[in-house]
Amino acid sequence: MFWFGGKKKKDNQSITAKKSKKAKLTACYETNLTCLKAIFQDDDPIQFREFKSSNNNKIRFCVIYCDGLADSAIIDEHIIKPVMLDYIPDDTKIIDSLIMQVIQTDSAKKVSFFQEIINDVTYGDTLLLVEGSHEALLLNTKSFKARSITEPESEKILTGPREGFTETLITNLSLVRRKLRTQQVKMKYYSAGEQTHTQLCIVYMDDIVNKNILRELYRRLDAIHIDSVLDANYISELIRDNTWSPFRAVGYTERPDVVVGKLLEGRIALFVDGSPVVLTIPYLFIENFQNSEDYYLNFYYASFSRSLRVVGFFLTVLVPAFYIAVVAFHRELLPTSLIVHIATERQSVPFPAALEAFLMLIIFDILRETGLRMPTNIGQALGIVGALVLGQAAVEAKLVAAPMIIIVAITGITNLLIPQMNAPVLVARFGLLAFASCLGFLGVTLGVAILLIHILNLRSFGIEQLTPGRNLQYQEVKDTLIRAPWWQMRDRPLSTARNIVRQDSKEGK
Repeated sequence: MFWFGGKKKKDNQSITAKKSKKAKLTACYETNLTCLKAIFQDDDPIQFREFKSSNNNKIRFCVIYCDGLADSAIIDEHIIKPVMLDYIPDDTKIIDSLIMQVIQTDSAKKVSFFQEIINDVTYGDTLLLVEGSHEALLLNTKSFKARSITEPESEKILTGPREGFTETLITNLSLVRRKLRTQQVKMKYYSAGEQTHTQLCIVYMDDIVNKNILRELYRRLDAIHIDSVLDANYISELIRDNTWSPFRAVGYTERPDVVVGKLLEGRIALFVDGSPVVLTIPYLFIENFQNSEDYYLNFYYASFSRSLRVVGFFLTVLVPAFYIAVVAFHRELLPTSLIVHIATERQSVPFPAALEAFLMLIIFDILRETGLRMPTNIGQALGIVGALVLGQAAVEAKLVAAPMIIIVAITGITNLLIPQMNAPVLVARFGLLAFASCLGFLGVTLGVAILLIHILNLRSFGIEQLTPGRNLQYQEVKDTLIRAPWWQMRDRPLSTARNIVRQDSKEGK
Protein backbone atom coordinates (compact mmCIF):
# COMPACT_ATOMS: atom_id res chain seq x y z
CA MET A 1 0.00 0.00 0.00
CA PHE A 2 2.85 2.34 0.86
CA TRP A 3 4.62 1.44 -2.37
CA PHE A 4 1.61 2.45 -4.47
CA GLY A 5 1.36 5.71 -2.56
CA GLY A 6 5.04 6.40 -3.28
CA LYS A 7 4.50 5.69 -6.95
CA LYS A 8 1.53 8.04 -7.07
CA LYS A 9 3.58 10.77 -5.43
CA LYS A 10 6.40 10.21 -7.92
CA ASP A 11 3.94 10.38 -10.83
CA ASN A 12 2.51 13.66 -9.49
CA GLN A 13 6.01 15.11 -9.26
CA SER A 14 6.69 14.02 -12.85
CA ILE A 15 3.49 15.72 -14.06
CA THR A 16 4.41 18.89 -12.14
CA ALA A 17 7.88 18.88 -13.69
CA LYS A 18 6.42 18.52 -17.18
CA LYS A 19 4.03 21.39 -16.55
CA SER A 20 6.87 23.60 -15.31
CA LYS A 21 8.77 22.96 -18.52
CA LYS A 22 5.78 24.24 -20.50
CA ALA A 23 5.27 27.37 -18.33
CA LYS A 24 5.62 30.57 -20.33
CA LEU A 25 6.04 34.28 -19.80
CA THR A 26 2.99 36.52 -19.82
CA ALA A 27 2.48 40.13 -20.92
CA CYS A 28 2.44 41.23 -17.25
CA TYR A 29 5.88 42.50 -16.18
CA GLU A 30 5.23 42.13 -12.44
CA THR A 31 4.01 38.55 -12.81
CA ASN A 32 7.05 37.54 -14.86
CA LEU A 33 9.47 39.20 -12.46
CA THR A 34 7.77 37.61 -9.44
CA CYS A 35 7.93 34.15 -11.02
CA LEU A 36 11.61 34.54 -11.92
CA LYS A 37 12.49 35.71 -8.41
CA ALA A 38 10.63 32.72 -6.99
CA ILE A 39 12.48 30.37 -9.35
CA PHE A 40 15.88 31.78 -8.36
CA GLN A 41 15.02 32.19 -4.69
CA ASP A 42 18.00 31.63 -2.33
CA ASP A 43 20.34 31.66 -5.33
CA ASP A 44 22.49 34.67 -4.47
CA PRO A 45 24.73 34.72 -7.58
CA ILE A 46 21.63 35.37 -9.72
CA GLN A 47 21.39 39.14 -10.04
CA PHE A 48 18.29 41.26 -10.88
CA ARG A 49 18.84 44.82 -12.14
CA GLU A 50 15.77 46.92 -12.96
CA PHE A 51 16.01 50.19 -14.93
CA LYS A 52 14.17 52.48 -17.36
CA SER A 53 15.02 54.24 -20.60
CA SER A 54 15.72 57.97 -20.30
CA ASN A 55 13.77 58.59 -23.51
CA ASN A 56 10.76 56.49 -22.58
CA ASN A 57 10.28 56.03 -18.85
CA LYS A 58 6.94 54.29 -19.31
CA ILE A 59 8.64 50.98 -20.00
CA ARG A 60 10.52 49.07 -17.31
CA PHE A 61 13.35 46.68 -18.01
CA CYS A 62 15.18 44.09 -15.94
CA VAL A 63 18.38 42.21 -16.69
CA ILE A 64 18.86 38.85 -14.98
CA TYR A 65 22.26 37.18 -15.02
CA CYS A 66 24.51 34.88 -13.01
CA ASP A 67 27.42 36.64 -11.38
CA GLY A 68 30.68 34.89 -12.24
CA LEU A 69 29.39 33.31 -15.47
CA ALA A 70 28.32 36.50 -17.28
CA ASP A 71 30.60 39.36 -18.34
CA SER A 72 29.51 42.42 -16.38
CA ALA A 73 31.30 44.76 -18.83
CA ILE A 74 29.19 43.48 -21.73
CA ILE A 75 26.02 43.84 -19.64
CA ASP A 76 26.87 47.42 -18.65
CA GLU A 77 28.20 48.74 -21.97
CA HIS A 78 26.22 46.80 -24.57
CA ILE A 79 22.87 46.09 -22.90
CA ILE A 80 21.99 48.48 -20.07
CA LYS A 81 23.68 51.61 -21.48
CA PRO A 82 22.16 51.43 -25.01
CA VAL A 83 18.68 50.68 -23.64
CA MET A 84 18.88 53.59 -21.18
CA LEU A 85 20.17 56.14 -23.73
CA ASP A 86 18.57 55.16 -27.03
CA TYR A 87 15.00 55.87 -28.01
CA ILE A 88 12.74 52.92 -27.25
CA PRO A 89 9.46 52.85 -29.23
CA ASP A 90 6.33 52.16 -27.23
CA ASP A 91 4.69 49.56 -29.49
CA THR A 92 4.11 45.83 -29.82
CA LYS A 93 7.35 45.34 -31.78
CA ILE A 94 9.61 46.57 -29.02
CA ILE A 95 11.49 43.25 -28.82
CA ASP A 96 12.32 43.36 -32.54
CA SER A 97 13.40 46.99 -32.24
CA LEU A 98 15.74 46.12 -29.38
CA ILE A 99 17.33 43.33 -31.39
CA MET A 100 17.69 45.31 -34.61
CA GLN A 101 18.61 48.78 -33.32
CA VAL A 102 19.64 48.85 -29.66
CA ILE A 103 21.25 45.74 -28.22
CA GLN A 104 24.95 45.38 -29.10
CA THR A 105 25.72 41.71 -28.46
CA ASP A 106 26.78 39.07 -30.98
CA SER A 107 23.86 36.79 -30.20
CA ALA A 108 20.27 37.56 -29.21
CA LYS A 109 17.20 35.37 -29.31
CA LYS A 110 13.59 35.67 -28.19
CA VAL A 111 12.37 33.28 -25.49
CA SER A 112 9.11 32.67 -23.71
CA PHE A 113 9.52 29.36 -21.82
CA PHE A 114 10.82 29.50 -18.25
CA GLN A 115 12.81 26.28 -18.65
CA GLU A 116 14.82 27.73 -21.53
CA ILE A 117 15.46 30.85 -19.47
CA ILE A 118 16.73 28.77 -16.53
CA ASN A 119 19.03 26.70 -18.73
CA ASP A 120 20.65 29.68 -20.44
CA VAL A 121 20.89 32.10 -17.50
CA THR A 122 22.65 29.45 -15.41
CA TYR A 123 25.06 28.96 -18.31
CA GLY A 124 26.19 32.60 -18.52
CA ASP A 125 23.59 34.28 -20.75
CA THR A 126 21.69 37.39 -19.68
CA LEU A 127 17.90 37.73 -19.79
CA LEU A 128 16.40 41.10 -20.69
CA LEU A 129 12.82 41.31 -19.41
CA VAL A 130 10.66 43.98 -21.08
CA GLU A 131 7.45 45.40 -19.67
CA GLY A 132 4.37 44.70 -21.78
CA SER A 133 5.89 41.84 -23.75
CA HIS A 134 5.15 38.15 -23.43
CA GLU A 135 8.66 37.43 -24.73
CA ALA A 136 12.10 38.25 -23.38
CA LEU A 137 15.59 38.42 -24.87
CA LEU A 138 18.43 36.01 -24.10
CA LEU A 139 21.75 37.69 -24.82
CA ASN A 140 25.16 36.06 -25.08
CA THR A 141 27.32 37.37 -22.23
CA LYS A 142 29.23 34.19 -21.32
CA SER A 143 32.57 34.76 -19.67
CA PHE A 144 33.92 32.01 -17.44
CA LYS A 145 37.44 30.82 -16.82
CA ALA A 146 38.79 27.87 -18.77
CA ARG A 147 41.92 25.77 -18.66
CA SER A 148 44.52 26.61 -21.30
CA ILE A 149 45.13 24.29 -24.25
CA THR A 150 47.90 21.82 -23.39
CA GLU A 151 49.03 18.38 -24.48
CA PRO A 152 46.95 15.59 -22.86
CA GLU A 153 48.87 13.80 -20.14
CA SER A 154 47.39 10.42 -21.08
CA GLU A 155 48.16 10.72 -24.82
CA LYS A 156 51.65 12.15 -25.05
CA ILE A 157 53.51 11.60 -28.33
CA LEU A 158 57.04 12.23 -29.63
CA THR A 159 56.01 13.89 -32.88
CA GLY A 160 52.79 15.56 -33.99
CA PRO A 161 50.43 18.26 -32.67
CA ARG A 162 50.63 19.16 -28.98
CA GLU A 163 47.05 20.37 -28.64
CA GLY A 164 44.51 18.84 -26.31
CA PHE A 165 40.87 19.43 -25.55
CA THR A 166 39.78 21.42 -22.50
CA GLU A 167 36.59 21.46 -20.41
CA THR A 168 35.03 24.24 -22.52
CA LEU A 169 32.78 23.00 -25.31
CA ILE A 170 33.12 25.95 -27.67
CA THR A 171 36.93 25.85 -27.41
CA ASN A 172 36.95 22.15 -28.28
CA LEU A 173 34.71 22.70 -31.29
CA SER A 174 36.96 25.50 -32.53
CA LEU A 175 39.99 23.17 -32.42
CA VAL A 176 38.18 20.76 -34.73
CA ARG A 177 36.74 23.45 -36.99
CA ARG A 178 40.18 24.96 -37.53
CA LYS A 179 41.42 21.67 -38.99
CA LEU A 180 38.30 20.96 -41.09
CA ARG A 181 37.58 24.07 -43.13
CA THR A 182 34.68 22.65 -45.11
CA GLN A 183 30.92 23.11 -45.15
CA GLN A 184 30.51 19.33 -44.84
CA VAL A 185 31.30 19.50 -41.12
CA LYS A 186 28.02 19.49 -39.20
CA MET A 187 27.76 20.33 -35.50
CA LYS A 188 24.44 19.68 -33.77
CA TYR A 189 23.78 20.68 -30.16
CA TYR A 190 21.97 18.34 -27.80
CA SER A 191 21.05 18.43 -24.12
CA ALA A 192 21.27 15.62 -21.56
CA GLY A 193 20.61 15.43 -17.82
CA GLU A 194 17.32 16.32 -16.17
CA GLN A 195 19.04 18.54 -13.60
CA THR A 196 22.34 19.52 -15.21
CA HIS A 197 21.03 20.04 -18.77
CA THR A 198 24.55 19.36 -19.98
CA GLN A 199 25.19 20.56 -23.50
CA LEU A 200 26.41 17.96 -25.97
CA CYS A 201 27.50 18.44 -29.54
CA ILE A 202 27.30 15.79 -32.26
CA VAL A 203 29.91 16.37 -34.98
CA TYR A 204 30.15 14.51 -38.28
CA MET A 205 31.05 14.86 -41.96
CA ASP A 206 27.76 15.03 -43.84
CA ASP A 207 29.09 13.55 -47.10
CA ILE A 208 30.96 10.67 -45.42
CA VAL A 209 29.01 9.59 -42.32
CA ASN A 210 26.81 6.50 -42.31
CA LYS A 211 23.34 7.97 -41.78
CA ASN A 212 22.03 4.74 -40.23
CA ILE A 213 24.61 5.01 -37.45
CA LEU A 214 23.74 8.68 -36.99
CA ARG A 215 20.05 7.91 -36.61
CA GLU A 216 20.85 5.13 -34.12
CA LEU A 217 22.93 7.56 -32.06
CA TYR A 218 20.04 10.04 -31.88
CA ARG A 219 17.69 7.22 -30.86
CA ARG A 220 19.95 6.13 -28.01
CA LEU A 221 20.47 9.69 -26.82
CA ASP A 222 16.72 10.25 -26.78
CA ALA A 223 16.36 7.18 -24.56
CA ILE A 224 18.63 8.66 -21.85
CA HIS A 225 16.75 9.79 -18.74
CA ILE A 226 19.27 10.58 -16.01
CA ASP A 227 19.45 13.47 -13.57
CA SER A 228 23.03 14.48 -14.37
CA VAL A 229 25.73 14.11 -17.02
CA LEU A 230 29.04 15.28 -15.56
CA ASP A 231 31.48 13.53 -17.87
CA ALA A 232 31.68 11.79 -21.22
CA ASN A 233 31.76 8.37 -19.53
CA TYR A 234 28.13 8.87 -18.39
CA ILE A 235 27.07 8.97 -22.03
CA SER A 236 29.49 6.21 -23.04
CA GLU A 237 27.97 3.70 -20.60
CA LEU A 238 24.39 4.65 -21.47
CA ILE A 239 24.66 4.33 -25.27
CA ARG A 240 27.11 1.47 -25.71
CA ASP A 241 26.43 -2.01 -27.05
CA ASN A 242 27.36 -5.08 -24.96
CA THR A 243 26.75 -3.27 -21.70
CA TRP A 244 28.40 -5.96 -19.56
CA SER A 245 31.48 -6.43 -21.73
CA PRO A 246 34.82 -5.17 -20.34
CA PHE A 247 35.89 -4.23 -23.86
CA ARG A 248 35.30 -0.72 -25.06
CA ALA A 249 32.37 -0.10 -27.43
CA VAL A 250 32.82 3.67 -27.75
CA GLY A 251 36.15 5.33 -28.46
CA TYR A 252 37.45 8.28 -26.51
CA THR A 253 40.32 10.72 -26.94
CA GLU A 254 41.54 14.12 -25.78
CA ARG A 255 43.35 14.98 -29.02
CA PRO A 256 41.80 17.14 -31.78
CA ASP A 257 43.89 15.49 -34.51
CA VAL A 258 42.54 12.06 -33.53
CA VAL A 259 38.95 13.31 -33.66
CA VAL A 260 39.51 14.88 -37.09
CA GLY A 261 41.06 11.66 -38.37
CA LYS A 262 38.04 9.68 -37.15
CA LEU A 263 35.60 12.15 -38.71
CA LEU A 264 37.35 11.76 -42.05
CA GLU A 265 36.80 8.00 -41.79
CA GLY A 266 33.05 8.44 -41.33
CA ARG A 267 32.92 8.33 -37.54
CA ILE A 268 30.76 10.53 -35.35
CA ALA A 269 32.28 12.61 -32.53
CA LEU A 270 30.29 13.37 -29.39
CA PHE A 271 31.47 16.35 -27.32
CA VAL A 272 30.33 16.84 -23.72
CA ASP A 273 30.52 20.26 -22.13
CA GLY A 274 32.71 20.16 -19.03
CA SER A 275 34.77 17.18 -20.18
CA PRO A 276 38.02 17.15 -22.21
CA VAL A 277 37.19 13.64 -23.41
CA VAL A 278 35.48 13.29 -26.80
CA LEU A 279 33.64 10.10 -27.74
CA THR A 280 33.96 8.60 -31.23
CA ILE A 281 31.36 6.29 -32.74
CA PRO A 282 31.48 3.52 -33.92
CA TYR A 283 34.53 1.88 -32.40
CA LEU A 284 36.55 -0.92 -34.02
CA PHE A 285 38.57 -3.44 -32.04
CA ILE A 286 41.81 -2.64 -33.87
CA GLU A 287 41.66 0.90 -32.46
CA ASN A 288 42.79 -0.56 -29.13
CA PHE A 289 46.22 -1.02 -30.71
CA GLN A 290 46.38 2.16 -32.77
CA ASN A 291 48.13 5.32 -31.71
CA SER A 292 47.94 8.80 -33.21
CA GLU A 293 51.72 8.77 -33.52
CA ASP A 294 51.47 5.87 -36.00
CA TYR A 295 50.47 8.38 -38.67
CA TYR A 296 53.27 10.86 -37.95
CA LEU A 297 56.14 8.36 -38.19
CA ASN A 298 57.53 6.17 -40.96
CA PHE A 299 55.06 3.42 -41.84
CA TYR A 300 57.69 0.68 -41.27
CA TYR A 301 58.26 1.79 -37.69
CA ALA A 302 54.54 2.39 -37.12
CA SER A 303 53.67 -1.12 -38.34
CA PHE A 304 56.34 -2.66 -36.11
CA SER A 305 55.13 -0.71 -33.06
CA ARG A 306 51.52 -1.69 -33.68
CA SER A 307 52.50 -5.37 -34.00
CA LEU A 308 54.31 -5.11 -30.67
CA ARG A 309 51.13 -3.82 -29.04
CA VAL A 310 49.15 -6.78 -30.35
CA VAL A 311 51.82 -9.20 -29.08
CA GLY A 312 51.87 -7.33 -25.78
CA PHE A 313 48.12 -7.87 -25.36
CA PHE A 314 48.43 -11.64 -25.70
CA LEU A 315 51.51 -11.76 -23.45
CA THR A 316 49.97 -9.75 -20.63
CA VAL A 317 46.86 -11.97 -20.49
CA LEU A 318 48.50 -15.34 -21.24
CA VAL A 319 51.90 -15.38 -19.49
CA PRO A 320 50.62 -15.92 -15.89
CA ALA A 321 48.13 -18.60 -17.02
CA PHE A 322 50.76 -20.33 -19.15
CA TYR A 323 53.24 -20.35 -16.26
CA ILE A 324 50.74 -21.84 -13.82
CA ALA A 325 49.61 -24.47 -16.35
CA VAL A 326 53.20 -25.60 -16.90
CA VAL A 327 54.35 -25.53 -13.27
CA ALA A 328 51.22 -27.14 -11.78
CA PHE A 329 50.09 -29.54 -14.53
CA HIS A 330 52.54 -29.98 -17.41
CA ARG A 331 56.08 -29.93 -16.06
CA GLU A 332 57.23 -32.31 -18.78
CA LEU A 333 57.01 -29.50 -21.34
CA LEU A 334 60.03 -27.73 -19.83
CA PRO A 335 63.68 -28.79 -20.12
CA THR A 336 64.87 -30.88 -17.17
CA SER A 337 67.40 -28.32 -15.94
CA LEU A 338 64.80 -25.53 -15.99
CA ILE A 339 62.09 -27.49 -14.19
CA VAL A 340 64.64 -28.60 -11.57
CA HIS A 341 65.66 -24.99 -10.99
CA ILE A 342 62.00 -23.86 -10.67
CA ALA A 343 61.23 -26.76 -8.32
CA THR A 344 64.25 -25.85 -6.17
CA GLU A 345 63.08 -22.24 -5.93
CA ARG A 346 59.58 -23.36 -4.96
CA GLN A 347 60.60 -25.83 -2.24
CA SER A 348 60.62 -23.21 0.49
CA VAL A 349 57.55 -21.26 -0.74
CA PRO A 350 54.51 -21.95 1.50
CA PHE A 351 51.83 -21.16 -1.10
CA PRO A 352 50.65 -23.11 -4.14
CA ALA A 353 51.76 -21.66 -7.48
CA ALA A 354 48.23 -20.52 -8.41
CA LEU A 355 47.67 -18.68 -5.12
CA GLU A 356 51.14 -17.18 -5.38
CA ALA A 357 50.30 -15.82 -8.87
CA PHE A 358 47.01 -14.33 -7.73
CA LEU A 359 48.61 -12.62 -4.71
CA MET A 360 51.53 -11.17 -6.67
CA LEU A 361 49.32 -9.85 -9.48
CA ILE A 362 46.95 -8.22 -6.98
CA ILE A 363 49.87 -6.61 -5.13
CA PHE A 364 51.25 -5.35 -8.45
CA ASP A 365 47.88 -3.80 -9.33
CA ILE A 366 47.71 -2.18 -5.87
CA LEU A 367 51.11 -0.59 -6.45
CA ARG A 368 50.09 0.56 -9.93
CA GLU A 369 46.84 2.11 -8.72
CA THR A 370 48.61 3.81 -5.81
CA GLY A 371 51.19 5.29 -8.18
CA LEU A 372 48.46 6.61 -10.48
CA ARG A 373 46.55 8.31 -7.67
CA MET A 374 49.60 9.98 -6.13
CA PRO A 375 51.24 13.17 -7.49
CA THR A 376 53.37 12.41 -10.56
CA ASN A 377 56.85 12.51 -9.00
CA ILE A 378 55.82 10.67 -5.84
CA GLY A 379 53.79 8.12 -7.80
CA GLN A 380 56.67 7.17 -10.08
CA ALA A 381 59.07 6.80 -7.16
CA LEU A 382 56.52 4.82 -5.18
CA GLY A 383 55.91 2.42 -8.06
CA ILE A 384 59.60 1.76 -8.73
CA VAL A 385 60.74 1.56 -5.11
CA GLY A 386 57.68 -0.42 -4.04
CA ALA A 387 58.12 -3.02 -6.76
CA LEU A 388 61.86 -3.43 -6.16
CA VAL A 389 61.72 -3.47 -2.37
CA LEU A 390 58.67 -5.69 -2.02
CA GLY A 391 59.80 -8.08 -4.74
CA GLN A 392 63.28 -8.49 -3.31
CA ALA A 393 61.99 -8.78 0.27
CA ALA A 394 59.38 -11.37 -0.73
CA VAL A 395 61.99 -13.55 -2.45
CA GLU A 396 64.46 -13.30 0.42
CA ALA A 397 61.72 -14.10 2.95
CA LYS A 398 60.82 -17.20 0.89
CA LEU A 399 57.22 -16.00 0.48
CA VAL A 400 57.35 -16.18 -3.32
CA ALA A 401 59.64 -17.83 -5.83
CA ALA A 402 61.98 -15.76 -7.99
CA PRO A 403 60.43 -16.98 -11.29
CA MET A 404 57.08 -15.55 -10.20
CA ILE A 405 58.66 -12.09 -9.88
CA ILE A 406 59.83 -12.39 -13.49
CA ILE A 407 56.36 -13.45 -14.65
CA VAL A 408 54.70 -10.53 -12.89
CA ALA A 409 57.29 -8.12 -14.31
CA ILE A 410 56.69 -9.35 -17.87
CA THR A 411 52.94 -9.07 -17.35
CA GLY A 412 53.19 -5.53 -16.02
CA ILE A 413 55.57 -4.26 -18.69
CA THR A 414 53.56 -5.65 -21.60
CA ASN A 415 50.41 -4.16 -20.07
CA LEU A 416 51.99 -0.70 -20.43
CA LEU A 417 51.96 -1.14 -24.22
CA ILE A 418 48.15 -0.97 -24.26
CA PRO A 419 47.06 1.38 -21.43
CA GLN A 420 43.63 1.91 -23.03
CA MET A 421 42.82 -1.78 -22.42
CA ASN A 422 43.42 -1.90 -18.68
CA ALA A 423 39.90 -3.09 -17.79
CA PRO A 424 39.64 -5.87 -20.42
CA VAL A 425 43.18 -7.05 -19.69
CA LEU A 426 42.46 -7.24 -15.95
CA VAL A 427 39.35 -9.39 -16.46
CA ALA A 428 40.93 -11.61 -19.13
CA ARG A 429 44.16 -12.14 -17.17
CA PHE A 430 42.47 -13.27 -13.94
CA GLY A 431 39.89 -15.29 -15.86
CA LEU A 432 42.54 -17.24 -17.78
CA LEU A 433 44.56 -17.66 -14.60
CA ALA A 434 41.52 -19.20 -12.87
CA PHE A 435 40.97 -21.59 -15.79
CA ALA A 436 44.65 -22.57 -15.82
CA SER A 437 44.66 -23.15 -12.05
CA CYS A 438 41.81 -25.66 -12.39
CA LEU A 439 42.42 -27.42 -15.72
CA GLY A 440 45.92 -26.59 -16.88
CA PHE A 441 46.37 -26.16 -20.63
CA LEU A 442 42.83 -27.40 -21.21
CA GLY A 443 41.59 -24.49 -19.08
CA VAL A 444 43.83 -22.04 -20.96
CA THR A 445 42.43 -23.31 -24.26
CA LEU A 446 38.85 -22.99 -23.04
CA GLY A 447 39.52 -19.50 -21.67
CA VAL A 448 41.14 -18.30 -24.90
CA ALA A 449 38.25 -19.75 -26.92
CA ILE A 450 35.69 -17.93 -24.75
CA LEU A 451 37.70 -14.70 -25.02
CA LEU A 452 37.96 -14.90 -28.83
CA ILE A 453 34.28 -15.77 -29.22
CA HIS A 454 33.36 -12.78 -27.08
CA ILE A 455 35.61 -10.46 -29.13
CA LEU A 456 34.15 -11.78 -32.39
CA ASN A 457 30.66 -10.94 -31.14
CA LEU A 458 31.45 -7.38 -30.08
CA ARG A 459 29.31 -4.68 -31.73
CA SER A 460 29.48 -0.92 -31.80
CA PHE A 461 26.23 0.66 -32.97
CA GLY A 462 25.46 -2.43 -35.00
CA ILE A 463 28.94 -2.58 -36.59
CA GLU A 464 31.06 -5.69 -36.00
CA GLN A 465 34.16 -4.55 -34.18
CA LEU A 466 36.48 -7.26 -35.49
CA THR A 467 35.04 -9.10 -38.49
CA PRO A 468 34.97 -7.02 -41.72
CA GLY A 469 31.71 -6.73 -43.61
CA ARG A 470 32.97 -8.34 -46.84
CA ASN A 471 35.80 -10.50 -48.19
CA LEU A 472 39.26 -9.48 -47.01
CA GLN A 473 40.97 -7.14 -49.43
CA TYR A 474 44.14 -5.10 -49.11
CA GLN A 475 42.22 -1.83 -48.78
CA GLU A 476 40.38 -3.30 -45.77
CA VAL A 477 43.45 -4.46 -43.84
CA LYS A 478 45.84 -1.64 -44.79
CA ASP A 479 45.36 0.05 -41.41
CA THR A 480 44.93 -2.89 -39.05
CA LEU A 481 47.91 -4.94 -37.86
CA ILE A 482 50.13 -2.84 -40.12
CA ARG A 483 49.97 0.78 -41.22
CA ALA A 484 50.31 1.00 -44.99
CA PRO A 485 51.90 4.08 -46.61
CA TRP A 486 49.53 6.97 -47.24
CA TRP A 487 49.64 6.66 -51.01
CA GLN A 488 48.17 3.16 -50.74
CA MET A 489 45.34 4.01 -48.32
CA ARG A 490 42.91 5.03 -51.05
CA ASP A 491 39.68 3.90 -49.34
CA ARG A 492 38.06 4.64 -46.04
CA PRO A 493 36.77 1.78 -43.84
CA LEU A 494 33.69 0.37 -45.57
CA SER A 495 31.91 -0.44 -42.30
CA THR A 496 31.94 3.14 -41.00
CA ALA A 497 31.89 5.40 -44.07
CA ARG A 498 29.28 5.99 -46.73
CA ASN A 499 31.72 7.58 -49.18
CA ILE A 500 34.72 5.25 -49.08
CA VAL A 501 36.97 7.04 -51.59
CA ARG A 502 39.75 8.89 -49.73
CA GLN A 503 42.00 9.62 -52.72
CA ASP A 504 42.28 8.71 -56.39
CA SER A 505 43.77 5.46 -57.65
CA LYS A 506 47.17 6.88 -58.56
CA GLU A 507 49.77 5.16 -56.43
CA GLY A 508 53.03 6.64 -55.33
CA LYS A 509 56.35 5.12 -56.20
